[in-house]
Amino acid sequence: MGWLFVILAGASEIIGAAGLKLYSQQKTVRNGILYIGGFGASFGFLYASFYYLQVSIAYAVWIGIGTAGAVAVNMLLFGESKSLGRVISVMMIIIGVIGLRALS
Repeated sequence: MGWLFVILAGASEIIGAAGLKLYSQQKTVRNGILYIGGFGASFGFLYASFYYLQVSIAYAVWIGIGTAGAVAVNMLLFGESKSLGRVISVMMIIIGVIGLRALS
């Protein structure tokens, strides 16, 4: 159950980051809800995961999911650079997250 909460927290973090990007471009209620709601839900799910998992592991995986996901969303939806170095760096984050999950 703890891993489900971490995954939901990471997905909410990605939504919050996309909402933040949209809100910085156009301050609408919808974009504000994505931004604040995404980050709020993310913290709620992360907090719930602490009842099942070690804080250090849950936090590190949450950060990894949020970072890799935000970079991927920004590359796909907002036209950020898709350079080989960025793609390799995101892949390394994903490998690290998988490694933490496998070893905990």
